[in-house]
Amino acid sequence: MSNFLSIRTINQLILRNKLSPNEVLESALNRVEEIHHLNAFVSLRKADSTSPCSTHRNNLLYSVPYALKDNYSSNDFSTTCASQMLDRYKPIYDSTVLGKLANDGAFIIGKTNMDEFGMGSGSVDSIYQPVKNPWTTLIFRQQSCSDDWNITGGSSGGSAVAVATGACTFALGSDTGGSVRNPASYCGVVGLKPTYGTLSRHGLIPLVNSMDCPSIFARTVDDVAIVLDAIAGKDEMDSTSVDRRWGELPRFDTDSLRGCRIGIPKECVVSGMTADVIDTWRWAADQLENAGAEVLEVSLPHMRYSIVCYHVLCAAEVASNMARFDGLKYGHRCDIKESSDAMMALSRKEGFNDTVRSRILAGNYFLLNENRKRYFEQAQKVRRLICDDYNKVFGTNSYVKDADNQRNGVCDVLLSPTVLSDAPLYSDFIREDNRTRSAEQDVLTQSANIAGIPAIVVPTKLSSNKLPIGLQISGSHFCEPEILKVASCLEKLSNFPTLASLFSTVPG
Repeated sequence: MSNFLSIRTINQLILRNKLSPNEVLESALNRVEEIHHLNAFVSLRKADSTSPCSTHRNNLLYSVPYALKDNYSSNDFSTTCASQMLDRYKPIYDSTVLGKLANDGAFIIGKTNMDEFGMGSGSVDSIYQPVKNPWTTLIFRQQSCSDDWNITGGSSGGSAVAVATGACTFALGSDTGGSVRNPASYCGVVGLKPTYGTLSRHGLIPLVNSMDCPSIFARTVDDVAIVLDAIAGKDEMDSTSVDRRWGELPRFDTDSLRGCRIGIPKECVVSGMTADVIDTWRWAADQLENAGAEVLEVSLPHMRYSIVCYHVLCAAEVASNMARFDGLKYGHRCDIKESSDAMMALSRKEGFNDTVRSRILAGNYFLLNENRKRYFEQAQKVRRLICDDYNKVFGTNSYVKDADNQRNGVCDVLLSPTVLSDAPLYSDFIREDNRTRSAEQDVLTQSANIAGIPAIVVPTKLSSNKLPIGLQISGSHFCEPEILKVASCLEKLSNFPTLASLFSTVPG
């Protein structure tokens, strides 16, 4: 069984002929069947599909199984964004990241569930039913039987569950305001949102073009680094992508952080944060300081306004992007034929859920001539202030930091919580509307998207409820090696458990 093995271990076993590509695929698909009740997958590759080409045998990702969020275009699978609007859509091309992984011999096993069009923070708004957190099974096995369950976070909850349960070794999600880091924290896996432009968005169905970021789930920091190295780089199909690669990112085996300055943003202490999260944050800061890092308090004064800024900009771009789905050129078409206006109106009503429609309405309101200055343009000014705060803290003066640029900021990376608590129960989560929940769930994550900086979440401790708590490490533009180094150190110090004990057969 290869379900919980790392990329490097799978590679070595295959090279030594102790594990075959077919065994890896079969093990992954068997695990998918075991977790079908969690609603993590929406479509699967057939078990008898063509195996990876043997010419890729020496690549690290050869035969490594992975999953893809259902908002990436893929020629072999439908791409629905978990929406009725795209329930019959099958692309005729592959997204760039999918093509790069195929070239390295990685093997896609299926597409994963999500909030409709990525507009959610719980993975509960999907035509395929809500995604359930696998840690629920572990908890309720020790307690009285319950029909309730914990959410996964969103919108990339299906990809997080796929990795956490060993259904695949890594998975791709998309992060617009925390959609990868949020479920990474709740499901106990590593989640990386790279610098904006590091990974091509070609083939990723857009939500918010200026913030959407292809992102990576894995169970270890090293696995994340391997995947990042494989798919980063300039793409002529995406004008926002950049020619930035680090070569093969090194393995961060050192336990020493001597010389590293870690900032603790005081604005990240927000209302509603649980004692478990605060205690985990303090514990991690102490451990990293003991590892040689200098830990100091820093300030991001405009961060308190970022969640409002984010929602205005998000709604405005959503309104623009969703306009294409009108039932004429793209998307679901209703049956009535009275007039084109009536047909478009009903098609959009049938195709979009309430959350999507409400964001479209809000975005159009913000973009009205009489409102544009007051909302959209003002939010853009606040966005610049938020970016400036990060630049001052990290000592950078531009969005692109040259390798030779000597930073003279206050700190090298930031350490903060990811979300306010461990994973809420579904019954509690749905008591509030989507807008309220998004404001709560994204309050600590979306500022990284606004500024375009990289951030990684590392599972750190279990809460008093025996649920995962992950902490977020962020840095300046293109400083992925720095945040990966700190993340790797925190990973070693935390020694976080996997979910292997949930399953009858535990990999050796």
